[in-house]
Amino acid sequence: MAKATEGNGTPVPQRLLAAATRLFAERGYDRTSVQEIVEAAGVTKGALYHYFGSKEDLLQEVYARVLRLQQERLDAFADAEAPVEQRLRDAAADVVVTTIENLDDASIFFRSMHHLSPEKNKQVRIERRRYHERFRALVEEGQRAGVFSSATPADLVVDYHFGSVHHLSTWYSPEGPLSQQEVAGHLADLLLRALRP
Repeated sequence: MAKATEGNGTPVPQRLLAAATRLFAERGYDRTSVQEIVEAAGVTKGALYHYFGSKEDLLQEVYARVLRLQQERLDAFADAEAPVEQRLRDAAADVVVTTIENLDDASIFFRSMHHLSPEKNKQVRIERRRYHERFRALVEEGQRAGVFSSATPADLVVDYHFGSVHHLSTWYSPEGPLSQQEVAGHLADLLLRALRP
């Protein structure tokens, strides 16, 4: 049960998302009921259905809010006035940091994505593709300029980096020897080393 003070001043949608994220992480999406979510958030079922429509909509939003944040940040890095190597490194490190900062959201989603309807699944895939395409455009920009090697297709380079990012929830621990910034720096440097001509 959520502490009464948790809801003070926090908008209802954020309370519902926080409660759902915690419960989905602890119990799994399929073992968490709508009733448990609304009790933990200190709201009514009517409030949940008003803001989200369904438990499935909550699951989609858990992931979508992280992806929106990452897209905004990637767009800012990509549009910056800096050499392409710096922009790619910043973007590559940032996606690691933002994933670690939202590790529950990421792990819930990859564990539970199959619960989404085909239509919602498609929406999420379109958003993810948009992110990956913007990231790939940075790799291609560097390849065209001769700054990065063209020996490996840009698609494969992107898949290599995001494969590492998607597995963070299986091994990263805040109590481990590396901080999130150190992990981000190492993974970004690995990516750039792989792209060196």
